[in-house]
Amino acid sequence: MRLDYQAFRDRGAEILVIGPEGRDAFAREWAANGYPFVGLADPDHAVAGLYGQQVKLLRLGRLPALAVVDRDGRVRYRHYGESIRDIASNDAVLAALDAVSAAGAAGGRRDR
Repeated sequence: MRLDYQAFRDRGAEILVIGPEGRDAFAREWAANGYPFVGLADPDHAVAGLYGQQVKLLRLGRLPALAVVDRDGRVRYRHYGESIRDIASNDAVLAALDAVSAAGAAGGRRDR
């Protein structure tokens, strides 16, 4: 997502990464990698649980999950990984954002 961050921004989207690490470990990860988007430490899985992200202890913890949430707070796209490597492609997420924007335009409002 870092490589395509501008494409997300061009669509009026913001990326929020929610991770299982504690606050200090998460801050170190962000500082070390210089991510341009927002990160949120969620070691108790409180936020991840709200979006249905699964925790599989036999699969090394939380599985990848991604949600596109529109400006009204509705989840418009979801991807739940079946393994740690099952991550939604940027192209799929950008297409979902385009669909949300098109639906908003068709309904007489802009989601940008």
